[in-house]
Amino acid sequence: MSLTSDPPVHPQAPPATAGQPPAADAYAALKIVPVRHPWRWVAVAATTVLLAQFLHGLITNPGWEWDVFARFVTTETILRAVWVTLQLTFYGTVIGFALGIALAVMRLSASPFLRAVSYAYVWAFRSIPLIVQLLFWFNLAYLYEEIRFGIPFGPGFVSFDTMNLVGAMSAAVLGLALHQAAYAAEIVRGGVLAVDSGQLEAAAALGIPRLRQLRRIVLPQAMRSILPNAANEIISLFKGTSIVSVMAIGELFYQVQVVYGRNGRVVPLLMVATVWYILLTTVLSVLQHYVERHYAKGAVR
Repeated sequence: MSLTSDPPVHPQAPPATAGQPPAADAYAALKIVPVRHPWRWVAVAATTVLLAQFLHGLITNPGWEWDVFARFVTTETILRAVWVTLQLTFYGTVIGFALGIALAVMRLSASPFLRAVSYAYVWAFRSIPLIVQLLFWFNLAYLYEEIRFGIPFGPGFVSFDTMNLVGAMSAAVLGLALHQAAYAAEIVRGGVLAVDSGQLEAAAALGIPRLRQLRRIVLPQAMRSILPNAANEIISLFKGTSIVSVMAIGELFYQVQVVYGRNGRVVPLLMVATVWYILLTTVLSVLQHYVERHYAKGAVR
């Protein structure tokens, strides 16, 4: 090993002797053999055969009843049900993430009371199944005939009849949003914690207000961690709207059940719901890709 600061001297190829080719020509004459992956090709062939068999069954099996599928997939009843499903997803997402952001801020605050309230909310709504929450809000009038606003533990000044205040659609949106808020709070909190705290310290040293620190420094970087998980939750909520069928709300799965309950064509009607779920989930995935690409500007990966 050289103890000087001189750059290392790379060994040179030995000089060619009489009757032998130069070292470079000898290296060039070597045959490069790629690594063989026989089992990879076996797996590809087996998967291709299985997919071909599945597609062949979809086309040739009369049990799928594609003519019935084509007759119902774009009927007015199904399209109205798709619109109701999209409404439930939109309202549940907007209200749920708005409340989730507030809960995440409470969980990250310095107040032990706010942290405890946020933790208790997340614990409770993640523990109770969604269908139980929906049925509870749907039967709210059974517990409280009216809601009053006034002096705490005293007389009320304004009252609302819960039977008319919380209908089936309102109960569904309320249940979905409150359930979604518990998961959104943890997603937002994890994204904020992924941002280096030293950046906030530097921003505070420069005198940048806390609200501007959150809006211009923390959230743009946290969105890279938030978006994948948030998109998964939105897609899960979109498919989870089928649970509100227990409340007789005319969303996609409920209407499909009503139609095949009348004509007995269970499989093609289930395929109608499946195709609509796949189509709309694909649209959400494409939107996720472009939003992630927007917030990935300047990132290494």
